[in-house]
Amino acid sequence: MGYMDFKPGFRLSALDALIVVLAIALAVTGAGYSSTVALVVLFVVGHFFLFCNVFRMSRIPEFIWAATFLICAGGSQLLYFPGWEITVFLCVLLTILLVFFESRKPSYHGVLWQRLNPGLPQWFAE
Repeated sequence: MGYMDFKPGFRLSALDALIVVLAIALAVTGAGYSSTVALVVLFVVGHFFLFCNVFRMSRIPEFIWAATFLICAGGSQLLYFPGWEITVFLCVLLTILLVFFESRKPSYHGVLWQRLNPGLPQWFAE
């Protein structure tokens, strides 16, 4: 394996910023068609930003959230069950739980890592 730099905490690349700007533009454009489309775009991209840039989650929690969202959103759109309000509630609740458990890992390297995981430099060195 190659050498990796130790760069914990919040991060923002030019590509990340571009994706956020494009998502906002898509949401504004989509709002003329459907407010649900606009909100879904912002909700998903907002979570992408939280998971990848703010809390820096590992892949498995990201996949758990994405699968939950796809199942609930698909059901809400196609079957009108569980409904968009419940979909948003469940996904926000799941986000809170995933962030809580991720921040307890010895590998946690997202925002506030110094306070939540002061042993990270030692863990990284090993």
